[in-house]
Amino acid sequence: MSNDTELIKLLDLADALPAAVRLRARSYDLLRLRPGDHAVDVGCGAGRAVAELNDRKVTAIGVDVSEEMIDVARRRRPDADFRVGDACRLPLRDHEVAGYRADKVFHELGDPARALAEAARVLAPGGRIVLVGQDWDAFVIDSHQPGLTRTIVRARADLTAAPRAARGYRNLLLDAGFGEVDVEVHVGLCTDRTMLRMLTGLAEAVHAAGVITREQHDAWVAEQVRRAEQDRLFLALPLFVASATRAS
Repeated sequence: MSNDTELIKLLDLADALPAAVRLRARSYDLLRLRPGDHAVDVGCGAGRAVAELNDRKVTAIGVDVSEEMIDVARRRRPDADFRVGDACRLPLRDHEVAGYRADKVFHELGDPARALAEAARVLAPGGRIVLVGQDWDAFVIDSHQPGLTRTIVRARADLTAAPRAARGYRNLLLDAGFGEVDVEVHVGLCTDRTMLRMLTGLAEAVHAAGVITREQHDAWVAEQVRRAEQDRLFLALPLFVASATRAS
C-alpha cells in the first residue's frame, strides 16, 4: 500500500468528523466568494473541498503535487477541475482566481514565503486567501508516559519541513503584503478510535528515525491502543485559520 493510499484513508476519516466539517465551512465563508467566482484549493488531496466549493456555486480548481491524489480526486469527482502542480508553481494564470485556500499544506513546504508569493500572483486584486493548519509542536496527548510523549511529539515535528508554519501564518501573510490579516484558533478533539492510526503513526515515524527504541515504541503504542479500547484516549490539536486580502 502506498503512502498516499494510507494518507487518503486517514484524511477521509478525519474529514468526516463533525468538527472538521464545521472548520471547512468556516474556511469557505472566510473566502467571501460569490457564485461564479473562481478559487483554487492548493493541496486538494482527494478533492473534498473542491466538491464542497462547487456545491456553493464557486468554480473551484484543485491542485496537488501528488499524481496519485489527483487520480483519486478525478475518479471520485469526474466533473471537477483537478491539476497536478506545486504550491510554488501553480498551473494558473496571473490574477486568475478570487480565492486561494490551503488546508494542512504549508507545514509540508520548505519555503512557505515563496508559496505565498505565488498565491499573490494568482489572486486577483482584492482576492481572499485562507490558510488552515496544525502546529506540529502543539499536539496534546494524554499518556502515563509524559516524557516519552514529549519526545515523540517534538521529534515528529522535527521530521516535518515547516512544523511551526501555522503559528507563523500571520507574520508570513503580513510579510507577503497581504492586508486584513486575521487569525482564528479552533481545537480539534478526539477521544475515540478515529485518530488512533494517526497517533500510532507518530511513534512509528519517530522510531524509524532512530529517536526512540522499539521497546519505547511498543509501550507507547500499546498504551494508546489500550486507552482507545477503554474510552480513555485524549488528543487535542489546535488548528489555526488565517485569512487575508490581496492588495488592490
